[in-house]
Amino acid sequence: MHRIALAAACSLVFGATAHAAGFTLASPTAKPNAKLPDTHVFNSFGCSGKNISPALKWSGAPKDTKSFAVTVYDPDAPTGSGWWHWVVINLPATTTELPEGAGSADGKGLPSGAMQVRTDFGAPGFGGACPPKGDKPHRYIFTVYALKTDKLDVPAEGTAALAGFMINANKLGSATFTSKYGR
Repeated sequence: MHRIALAAACSLVFGATAHAAGFTLASPTAKPNAKLPDTHVFNSFGCSGKNISPALKWSGAPKDTKSFAVTVYDPDAPTGSGWWHWVVINLPATTTELPEGAGSADGKGLPSGAMQVRTDFGAPGFGGACPPKGDKPHRYIFTVYALKTDKLDVPAEGTAALAGFMINANKLGSATFTSKYGR
């Protein structure tokens, strides 16, 4: 019983998900298994990127999808719990893409009703890659989740972990890719 609970907890923390057949996620700028360009690198903490969220596009979501969520997570951050770089919830079921820059703090590039949750940078919005200098390249896991509910009831001050719990509790399927960045 404890192993099952531990596996479920690890799944929530590390974003392990079941993938729906045919559900795909892609980006014209953040390529799978490739280094993230400076456009998607943070502009602080010793990093000098542009801190712009990549364009994302998905297709093949499960037919009963009522909304989507998007996350960007670094499991290699030296925190003991990884690092949440971006969490967007309550994307309407008609949404199939986000333009580059949709993760700005004001959220102007997001569809009506969508909400950005506070990340580990301490505020809502996209926070780019910025691993410690000298670390091996970190993995940045981009995931879109198809959800069985129209809206996740996460408060404005809610954490990425709370949003992750709600996402996983309502998940129909997911699509993901991983990019890397080191300095």
